[in-house]
Amino acid sequence: MYRLILGVLAWLALAAPVVAAPAEEPPLVLAASSLQEVLNDAADRWVAAGHARPVLSFAASSALARQAASGARADLFVSADSAWMDWLARRGAIEPESRATLAGNMLVLIAPRANRDRLAIGQTGALAALVGGGPLAIADPSGVPAGRYAQQALESLGAWRAVERGVVRAENVRAALALVERGAARFGIVYATDARASRAVRVLATFPPGSHAPIAYPVARLKGARASAEGFRRYLLSAEGRALFRARGFSL
Repeated sequence: MYRLILGVLAWLALAAPVVAAPAEEPPLVLAASSLQEVLNDAADRWVAAGHARPVLSFAASSALARQAASGARADLFVSADSAWMDWLARRGAIEPESRATLAGNMLVLIAPRANRDRLAIGQTGALAALVGGGPLAIADPSGVPAGRYAQQALESLGAWRAVERGVVRAENVRAALALVERGAARFGIVYATDARASRAVRVLATFPPGSHAPIAYPVARLKGARASAEGFRRYLLSAEGRALFRARGFSL
């Protein structure tokens, strides 16, 4: 009888439905468009470590910040400047203690790869003379960080007035890059990492760091973030995460 009871219990255990542990809900990350390659690298590594793949949404920092402020469901925000993170902080939309700077970048002047122009960017009038005829593609400086940096650099080097009429304002820095890649713009101003990610453009010059505000990428958890968001945020800030940024050409 004892053996019979044990046999029945064993059969019931095998026949009982297996209740799987709840799957980790992936975080939704709102990130500046210039971070596409490096954050996809990080997401791949995160998945390889056994986690659910983060959902990555790329656009201009301005557009993403407004989405987050309007209550759109998201967990992490990575901006291409501090101003939009400050804007969200003033609205109580981020967890202040989670804010940290991931990386930095440089600003460059690009042209289609076939272009053979040369530029001594520090030479008085050289930038205005080369780019003045346009069209010059930049992200919209009225709200997009890359565009603001570009306008600051052009003003600092005394070229903004000469080029302003030929400026083509794109919705984000990757859209500005695409205009140059397609030959729709003779020149463009993008981040160094954007130019590095494209085989269709070449860098004519790098803008001096002092010609524009420091380029920084802050990250923070948004209010009401899923529990999985903190793990991915910490991974991005880890030595392995920062190595991914370095490998893509970002400064640390």
